[in-house]
Amino acid sequence: MNRVQVEHYLSDTSREGDPPPGSFSGVAGGAPCGDLLRISIVVEQGGVSRVTSAAEGCAVARAALAALAESIEGADLLDVARIGEEDVTELLGGLAPSHQHAAELAVDALSRALSLAAGSGRQLVRSAAGQDRLLVALSGGVDSGVAALLASRSGAEMLAVTLKLWQDPLNDGERSCCSPEAVLRARRLAHRLGMPHFTLDLREEFASRVVTGFNEGYASGRTPNPCVRCNGDVRIDAMLDLADRLGADRLVTGHYARLVGDGEGILLARPADREKDQTHMLAALDPRSVERLELPLADLDKARVREIATEEDLPVATQPESQDLCFLAGEGKLEFLRRHAGLEDQEGEIVTVEGEVVGTHRGYHRYTVGQRRGLGLGGGTPMYVVGVEAESNRVVVGPRSSLEQTEVLLSECRLYRELTSIDSIRLRSHQNPIPCVAAAGLEPGELRMSLSGVAVGVAPGQSATLYSGGSVVGQGTIEETAVTQERDGMEFVAS
Repeated sequence: MNRVQVEHYLSDTSREGDPPPGSFSGVAGGAPCGDLLRISIVVEQGGVSRVTSAAEGCAVARAALAALAESIEGADLLDVARIGEEDVTELLGGLAPSHQHAAELAVDALSRALSLAAGSGRQLVRSAAGQDRLLVALSGGVDSGVAALLASRSGAEMLAVTLKLWQDPLNDGERSCCSPEAVLRARRLAHRLGMPHFTLDLREEFASRVVTGFNEGYASGRTPNPCVRCNGDVRIDAMLDLADRLGADRLVTGHYARLVGDGEGILLARPADREKDQTHMLAALDPRSVERLELPLADLDKARVREIATEEDLPVATQPESQDLCFLAGEGKLEFLRRHAGLEDQEGEIVTVEGEVVGTHRGYHRYTVGQRRGLGLGGGTPMYVVGVEAESNRVVVGPRSSLEQTEVLLSECRLYRELTSIDSIRLRSHQNPIPCVAAAGLEPGELRMSLSGVAVGVAPGQSATLYSGGSVVGQGTIEETAVTQERDGMEFVAS
């Protein structure tokens, strides 16, 4: 640390003051460390036209904030978004490890101000004539990191965005792709790669449109797929909107999927690594959004992706795989449903498809179609969950043959090509597509799928992806199967 530089910044009070009108303010620090920093930026015509700040705490933290404020006033917004902890440390002439926290806090405050700008809906940067600019979705994991690296080799100007979707003290931030820890990893990686970094806070949208649907699905005895809804209704389009406001043409993601043209436009198609195929998770995307994607991992398998990360010495090379349901990382589904959906254990009957009571359970929300473990029936023919009745708190069981279905009804279907083009359907994320024939249902948005093979454990509420020759041509929600049983004078759908 250069004491002369520190004293210089401490003596410069020209930028101290309240947030200017129309500014974006970021605050970092607080009680645990005793340092509290606030920086406010006014963004105009692609640059930071004015900066004010306020600081409480140790001299080094106050100096770090003052140095950062001076360096960004009048600077290009994208250059400001490239500033990381090492840059602030350099402004102060170096920092001892014990003082590095000061640089981290200053950059945290700036990052939060930039996050508010990113979420403002305002045009931030205009596209540059003749320059290809890409926005990469950087999650803090190895897949998105390698995708960013590969896309940058095209010579395009690269910007990075990380989404903040969920924050819960009971989550494992290392296994979640949307936690504060993931945001920090992604920001550091972006700065290392020389990319401006923005955080987009979508916690409110994620909670209302994804987590609420997850909770309501289990409360009604269904098995929802929140990842499909998150990609189709929240994440991708929000990032494409930000790309527009940053003057970027396309969005790069680390999904394992391919883009193919069929003469009518661009469709998602299955990637080289069929084990990592994520077309199912992206199937609800509007084709207009698909046309603006770049998917650099289409021809790679996971092992090769990790090799590239290791060869390039990316800090995320050994990052563990993130959990599909990011908001459950580190917490079990049942505890999450108890805390967020109010689903407490309540004893109910286990009945066969014929209506015979064969046992009791602790709560219908603990079970999903196809489940065998946890029934506690023991002996005799193995029994599986074939239905969940939320209103009566009953779990319906039957032999494995009861799970075998050859016809499925879908609702809320989105078709991207003609109905007659559909030749196969995927009913689970980690399952190969099954050949099928599609026919229109009785209600708008319904399709009845006749399967050429047998599907086992088809669960209402799950997402179904429709394919034509390996390309995604539609998507829907599973409502029921064609197998019905007469029980207690009412038609029961064993699905």
